[in-house]
Amino acid sequence: MGDTVVLNPGLGVGHLVPMVELAKLFLRRGLAVTVVVNGPPAGKETDTSAAVARAAAANPSVHFHVLATPPDVDADGTAPEAAEAPNPFVLLRRMNAPFRDYLRSVLPSVRALVLDMFCFCVDAVDVAAELGLPAYVFYTSSASSLAVNLHLPHMQSQIGATSFGEIGDAPLCFPGNRPFKPTELPKLALDRNNEVYRSFLHAFERIPESSRGILVNTFEWLETRALRALRDGSCVPGRATPPVYCVGPMVSSGSGAGEGEKRQHECLAWLDAQPESSVVFLCFGSMGTFPKRQLQEIAVGLEKSGQRFLWVVQTPRGDSGRPDMLAGAPAEPDLAALLPEGFLERTGGRGFVARSWAPQADVLRHRATGAFVTHCGWNSMLEAIVSGLPMVCWPLYAEQRQNKVFVVEEMGAGVEMAGYDGDVVAAAEVEAKVRWVMEAEGGRALRERAMAAKEKARQALSDGGASQAAFAEFLKDF
Repeated sequence: MGDTVVLNPGLGVGHLVPMVELAKLFLRRGLAVTVVVNGPPAGKETDTSAAVARAAAANPSVHFHVLATPPDVDADGTAPEAAEAPNPFVLLRRMNAPFRDYLRSVLPSVRALVLDMFCFCVDAVDVAAELGLPAYVFYTSSASSLAVNLHLPHMQSQIGATSFGEIGDAPLCFPGNRPFKPTELPKLALDRNNEVYRSFLHAFERIPESSRGILVNTFEWLETRALRALRDGSCVPGRATPPVYCVGPMVSSGSGAGEGEKRQHECLAWLDAQPESSVVFLCFGSMGTFPKRQLQEIAVGLEKSGQRFLWVVQTPRGDSGRPDMLAGAPAEPDLAALLPEGFLERTGGRGFVARSWAPQADVLRHRATGAFVTHCGWNSMLEAIVSGLPMVCWPLYAEQRQNKVFVVEEMGAGVEMAGYDGDVVAAAEVEAKVRWVMEAEGGRALRERAMAAKEKARQALSDGGASQAAFAEFLKDF
C-alpha cells in the first residue's frame, strides 16, 4: 500500500483553500500529499489559478499537480455543443479522463483519494472504483448544509414534479436545521429542471453508497444539532450514512499569500495604526462582486456611519446575478470611477479601500478588527469564528443564505443585512448595521458569543481535542 493521499478539490478558491489545510493534517501524520487541481479552460487564467500559485509557494511540502484541460472544452468551460449557460460540471466531468490517467501513472504510491463534494457530481468516484482506490468525501461547507443536501433528494421526491420555487413561503424542515424559507435554498435548487441542480441531486444520492467516510470542515460543539441528525440516519431515510468526521475548523493560516506579499500588503500596516477592535472589515469572497450602484450605496453608508473600515472592492463582473467559477480574474477596479466623487479623500483618515484582494485571515485576526461584513461563505465564517468576531451577514449565492440562518439564529453571533435579497441594499441600512454592530449593546452581545465560539474552536483543535480525535479515528480506516 502506498503512502500518498491524493486530494482533488472542486472548482473555485473556496474549495481549494480548505483542501490545502486538510493536506497539512495528512502531512503532520507522516503521509505524503498530492493536490490534483483541475486546470482552467485553455487560454483562461482564473482566480483559482492565482490561488494555486500562492498555495504552492506557501506549502512546499505539498505536491500540486494541475491537470491539463481536454481539448474538447471551450474557454467558457463548456463542451462546444453546449447550448445552455456555462455549467462548471461540464468541465469537471471531462476532467475525469486526465484524472484517471494521472492516477494510473502514480498508482503504486496512492493509498486513498479524498474528493471534493463537487467531484461526486461528475462521478469521479467511479475513477476511484475502477482503480481499486478507497474514496472519501471532503465537505467544505457546514454540517448543517451537508444535512440539507443529503436530505434534498428525498425532499424533492416528496414534492414530485413541483419545484421548491413554486411552493410558497411555508418554512422547510430539514433534519438538523432550524426551519427556513425555500428562498434560502441555493437559487439553483428552486428550479427542479436546472441542470446544475440535477447534478447536485445526483451527487448527494451517490455519496451515501459510494463514500467510505465524510470529512467535514466543522467542529462538534458548533453544529451539535446537524451532526446528531447526520448520525442517526434522519438525513438519508432507509439508507446508511457513511461515518462523519468533524476535523475543523480548518482555515487559512494567514500565509497563503506568501510571507513577503503578506508583509507588504498596505492594509496590514494601516491596521497596525488603528485602535483595538475599532475597524469594520468588509469582504465578500473571491466571486462576491457588486454593481456600481451597490458599491456607491455601501460607500455612502460607511461614510455616514462614522466608523473605521477596511473594504475590499472588486471590479463588477456583470449582471448575471450568479457567480461564475470559470470566469477569468477581473481587472483591478477603477475606484475613482466606481465610488462616489471625493469618497476616498473624505474617509482617508479612517478608512482603507483595498483593490481586489486582501489577506483576509490576517485581517480578521488583527487586534484592530472589530466586526466582519461577510457574504457568509463557510470559509469566511470559520475564519471569523476562530477570530472571535461578530458578523454582519450579506449572503450572495450558493448555500450562503442557509449559513446566514445558522450564524444569526443558531449561533447568535451575527445579524442580517436587511434587503440583501432585493435589488440594492440602501446606504441607510449599511450605516445602521455597521454602527449597531460596533456601538450598540446588541453588537456587544454578538461579540461575546463570538468570543465563546473562538474558545471552543481552540479547544477542538488542541491536542486531545474533538477534531484531533476525529481525524485520528478517520485514519484508522486507512
